[in-house]
Amino acid sequence: MTSPATIEAKVKRFPLIVFDWDGTLMDSPRTIVLAIQNACRDLGLEVPDDARASHVIGLGLHDALQYAVPGLPLSVYGKMVERYRHHYLASDAAIPLYPGTEAMLARLQASGHVLAVATGKSTAGLERVLAATGLSVYFAAYRCADKTASKPAPDMLHELMEELDARAEETLMIGDTSHDLLMAQHAGVAAVGVTHGAHPAEELRALMPLACVDSTAELEQWLLLNA
Repeated sequence: MTSPATIEAKVKRFPLIVFDWDGTLMDSPRTIVLAIQNACRDLGLEVPDDARASHVIGLGLHDALQYAVPGLPLSVYGKMVERYRHHYLASDAAIPLYPGTEAMLARLQASGHVLAVATGKSTAGLERVLAATGLSVYFAAYRCADKTASKPAPDMLHELMEELDARAEETLMIGDTSHDLLMAQHAGVAAVGVTHGAHPAEELRALMPLACVDSTAELEQWLLLNA
């Protein structure tokens, strides 16, 4: 086991670590899928299957709904957003973090890493969940899809690197979807995939991240040894 003193003394390969939220730190993919499907049922729209609904996790809400419900009429879009939020918020407070998430963040912060979030959530949604979980103390900055271009565009990472004074080669992106890994590629940033979230492991591995891990415990161990 690597001692805290050894971790602190080690030269950091990735001083800045950027996390996705849904499906990476919080076990929310199933809640998101059900909220999309139930919103479609409310409005009499074709209900996407689980694979299609889960594929959009990580995107901004507009892009997500356009993909999940092809041909969604503009006149219905506002109602779709309202029904989606209704169903998601009904379960929001009960969504758990993946086991070990806070301990991992605390240890990374204590070792001197700067932590940030890049998410498809809205700013209000992320700030609400940060306050509810108490995790805001671990993150130096965040970017959300209602304030900048949605994944897989590189804008979130570019803006975080500029704000936190980090170069691309010093930055690591961690996420559970192809959108996260493609964003990292577009920004020239290394990435690690986590397979316990929204996208299948084979889809993540096809994008050649530095590693794919199956749990938060495995992710923490990889980071402590390699980041």
